[in-house]
Amino acid sequence: MNIHVLSLFPDMFTGVFGSSILKKAQEKEAVSLTVSDIREYSDNKHKQVDDYPYGGGAGMVLKPEPMFQAVETIAEGRQPRIILMCPQGERFTQKKAEELSKEQDLVFLCGHYEGYDERIRQYLVTDEISIGDFVLTGGELPAMTVIDAVVRLLPGVLGQEDSHIHDSFSTGLLEHPHYTRPAEFRGMKVPDVLLSGNHAKIDKWREEQSLKRTFERRPDLLEEMQLTPEQISYIEKLKNEK
Repeated sequence: MNIHVLSLFPDMFTGVFGSSILKKAQEKEAVSLTVSDIREYSDNKHKQVDDYPYGGGAGMVLKPEPMFQAVETIAEGRQPRIILMCPQGERFTQKKAEELSKEQDLVFLCGHYEGYDERIRQYLVTDEISIGDFVLTGGELPAMTVIDAVVRLLPGVLGQEDSHIHDSFSTGLLEHPHYTRPAEFRGMKVPDVLLSGNHAKIDKWREEQSLKRTFERRPDLLEEMQLTPEQISYIEKLKNEK
C-alpha cells in the first residue's frame, strides 16, 4: 500500500511514522508512507497556500490550486482514494478502516485555518472523514489516527495474522478482558476459567464477557448486530440481573 500525506506541517509525522507498528510496517515493505508540504505545490513566489474568503468573514481558506496540483502530481495516472480530514466528514469506524486497508493508494489532505475552498471537496476528494464531534487545529492528528488504524490491518504487519480479528469493533462487540501473569496480584485473581486449559470454556467466557462489556458500555452496538439465539438469551439474562 502507498500512503501519501499532504500537510502544512510535515514534521509532525516524523516521530509517528518512525516508531512502533508504522515503522515496522515500512521495514516489512507492507506500506510506503510519504509526507509532503503543501507549500511545495504553490505557484506563488511566497509559497502562499491560503487566502481571504470571498464574502468576508474570519480566518483564511486553503486555495484549490496547490491541492489539485499536489494530488495530480502524486497520483501519476493512478486513481487513489483522496481523503479529506474534516469534522464535517463521515465518522471514522473500524469498518471504514477495513475498507481503506483494501486500497492500493491513499492520499490524505490535512488542512489548517478556517477551511478548504469548496471546489476541493466537490471535485477532488473521494472521502471526507472525521474522528469525532470536536474540532482540532488541523488534520494532522486525525490523519495519523486513521493511518495507524488502517496500516495495522495490512497482511504481515502484526506479529500474529489474526491479532486484529478480535479487536473491539471488528466483531461488532467490544473486546473481552485480558489477563497475564501473575495469576494473583495484591489479592486480585485471574478468573479460574482462563487457567483451566479448557479452550471451549475459555472461548465461551470471552464471548460472554464481550457481550457483557458491550451491553454495559455501548448498548447501541448490539442494536446493529444480528445476534444468535444464545447471545440474545445471555443479553436477556444481563438485563434481568441489572
